[in-house]
Amino acid sequence: MPYADIPDLLLCAGPVEGVLTLTLHRPALRNALSTPLLQALVAVLARAEQDEAVAVVVLSGGDKVFAAGADLAEMADKKLPAMLCDERPALFAAIARFPKPLLAAVCGYALGGGCELAMHADIIIAGESACFGQPEIKLGIMPGAGGTQRLLRAVGKSLAMKMVLSGDFIGAEEARQAGLVAEVWPDADCLPKAQALAASIARQAPLALRLAKAALLAAQETGLSAGLAQERAHFVTLSASQDRQEGIRAFLEKRPPQWQGC
Repeated sequence: MPYADIPDLLLCAGPVEGVLTLTLHRPALRNALSTPLLQALVAVLARAEQDEAVAVVVLSGGDKVFAAGADLAEMADKKLPAMLCDERPALFAAIARFPKPLLAAVCGYALGGGCELAMHADIIIAGESACFGQPEIKLGIMPGAGGTQRLLRAVGKSLAMKMVLSGDFIGAEEARQAGLVAEVWPDADCLPKAQALAASIARQAPLALRLAKAALLAAQETGLSAGLAQERAHFVTLSASQDRQEGIRAFLEKRPPQWQGC
């Protein structure tokens, strides 16, 4: 059953060839990340996690802007008690736990919460107009949805410090050179290129995709020895899968594999 759009929040397309495309849709507010928008995104991802027709998700903001930040109007009157009960950290955590590959197609601004959301993706494909930044310091605040942690791991200490402490932005090519972005394309090609890569990924064995993603993410949070142990555990788990046997047989028989997802 196709995924329905969520009015004024999120557009859904697909799945096509195993790829579900989600587009943030608050154009009048440059896709500001309100709590309802994050709730809608988490709800669709929860469905996609259980949907065998979805192998990969692509998240876009359209060809003008990815997300220019958090919804400041929503945040303006929140004092300490309200911030302690803020639902958004749990929503970002739910996005981070999505076990299938998640790609971001970024054109235009990805700032503040928008940059943090893009960094929740496993792979970022950028348009030439893409601009990444954590400008919260200019408002007397700081990143609060993983910006200081994910950015430092993606681009290194010096550039992350510069971006967070000065509020300066970086463009698409600098983001690619720093390791934040995998590929840069003309804006018109950004989403199609992300979808093509997603379709290529979607053709791989589903269980292997999940475990490979899990092992890669674990590398960000563990030491080398613990990471290697987890990698090996996932590798051994796959040795018992039907898809491993099918993949080897298909290679030897020179035919495309027919994955079963188990």
